[in-house]
Amino acid sequence: MTETLASITPDGGGSTTARVIDHPAWPELKRAVEAVRPAQSKDGSIDFEAEGAPSRAAVTREIEHAVSAVQRLAPLLPHDAAYHRALVADLRRWAADGFGVPDFLDSLLAFRPSAARTDGRQHLVVFPMYTQNGNPDRNLEAVVLRVVWPDWLAELERTRFDNPMFLGITFEDFTPGYDTNSAVLFPETIAVRKAPERFSWGAIFCDREAARFRRVVGAACGTTGLDLPEEAGGLLTDQQRCQQTFVLWDMIHDRTHSHGDLPFDPFMIKQRQPFWMYGLEELRCDLTAFHEAGRLAADGHAQGRDVQYAVLLDRLFRFPVTGPRNRNYDGLGGQLLFAYLHRHDALRWTDNRLSIDWERAREITARLREDIEVLYRKGIDRPKIVHWLKAYELVSAYLAPHPGSRWAKGPDALDLTLPPRKLVDDVLPDEFPLSLFYEALARKLRTVIESTRGITAGDDPAARAA
Repeated sequence: MTETLASITPDGGGSTTARVIDHPAWPELKRAVEAVRPAQSKDGSIDFEAEGAPSRAAVTREIEHAVSAVQRLAPLLPHDAAYHRALVADLRRWAADGFGVPDFLDSLLAFRPSAARTDGRQHLVVFPMYTQNGNPDRNLEAVVLRVVWPDWLAELERTRFDNPMFLGITFEDFTPGYDTNSAVLFPETIAVRKAPERFSWGAIFCDREAARFRRVVGAACGTTGLDLPEEAGGLLTDQQRCQQTFVLWDMIHDRTHSHGDLPFDPFMIKQRQPFWMYGLEELRCDLTAFHEAGRLAADGHAQGRDVQYAVLLDRLFRFPVTGPRNRNYDGLGGQLLFAYLHRHDALRWTDNRLSIDWERAREITARLREDIEVLYRKGIDRPKIVHWLKAYELVSAYLAPHPGSRWAKGPDALDLTLPPRKLVDDVLPDEFPLSLFYEALARKLRTVIESTRGITAGDDPAARAA
C-alpha cells in the first residue's frame, strides 16, 4: 500500500514534520490498542481464563500490529526515537511474559518530552495507564499530542516561573481512555514495576481545558445573567487565546506545589489527609497564579488579565458543580472562593442575577490567598492534627459543614488516641454540601457539564445553554 501524508506542518524547530494522525499507520495503531483494552483487568493484566476472554495468540497478534504501526510512525518523530525503541521492547516483553501486570518503566524513562520543548512538536505516546478524572483502570492507551510552547511562555518560564518539567499540550487524537474528562498526561499514572526516583515531566491538555471552560462558563453566564467585561468575554469566543491563558495558568500553578510554606502536590503525596487539605492546596496554587497574573498584567503582559478572569470564572462556575460529591476537593475550593467573595461583598446573587465587582473581587481574592498562606506558615509550628483542625476552621467559617459531621463538633468529638491518618475515616464523603446557589446551578448546568466529556478544540465550545 502506498502511504500518503495529507498534511505537512512545521514542528517549530526549523524542520517539517508530517501530521502523525494523517499517516495510515495511526488508525491501525488505534484499532490494535482498542482491540486489546477490553481484555485487560483493572491492573492492566489479561486473564485468559476469564469468560469471553480472547486467546493469547489473538492478543499477541494485536500487539504485533501495534508494534508495526509504531515502527512505521516513528520516523516522523525522530526526537522520540529512543522512546519508541523502548516502547516496542516493552510491548513485546509484556506479550512474551504472558500479559501479566504490565511494566513499561523502560519506555517511561526513555520518554523525555520536556528535554527540548518546541512549540508545535508532536509526540506519539503509548502506555498502559489510568487517566486522571477519566478511566481508573490501567488500560493500554495511545495518544498523539502537540506541545504548546510559544516564545513568550518560554521566556516567562526562563526568567520568572522556572518549571523545567512542565508541558502544555493539545490533543491530535486518542484512544477511549481520553474520551473522558481527563486533561492531563502524568507519568505517575503509568504501569511500572517501581516508581522512578523522580519524574522528569508532567503535561496538561490546555485545549481541553479551554474548550471546557468556554462551554461551561458561557452557559453559566447565560444561566446566572452575569454580564462579563468585554475583555473577559473574548475568552469565550477565541479558543486560541483561551488555550494560551490556560497554559500560563497551568505552568504557574504546577510550580507552586513545590514553592512556599508546607507545599505538597496532591497527585504525588503519599500520606492520607482530609480532602479539605487537598482543596486548600489546589486553591492556594490557583490563587498564586491569580496573584502572579496580576503582576504580569501590571508589567504589560496581556495574558495576565486573562488568567485572572479564567481563575475566577472557572473556580466559581465549573469546579463546584463538576464531578461526584465524594470528597471533591476541587469543588470545595470553588465553593470556598464563592462564599468568601460573597461574604465580603465582591459578588451578589440578587433577583436571580449574579453580579461581580471585578476590582473588589481582585482585592478580596488576594485576601483569601493571604489567609491560606498564613494558615500554612503557622502550620509549620503545629502538630499535624492541629493544622488539620485549623484548616477546618478556615473552611467552615465560610462553608456550612454537614449537620452530621464529627469534625464540625471539634476535637472533643474525635478519638485523638488514633493516629491522624485514621481520623480521616471520620470525614464524611460530602463534608461540606453544596449551598442553595450551587444546588440550583448544578441542576441547570448538568447537561452542559456532561457534554464536555471528551471535548477538544475541534468541538463547538461556544455552545451555550440557558
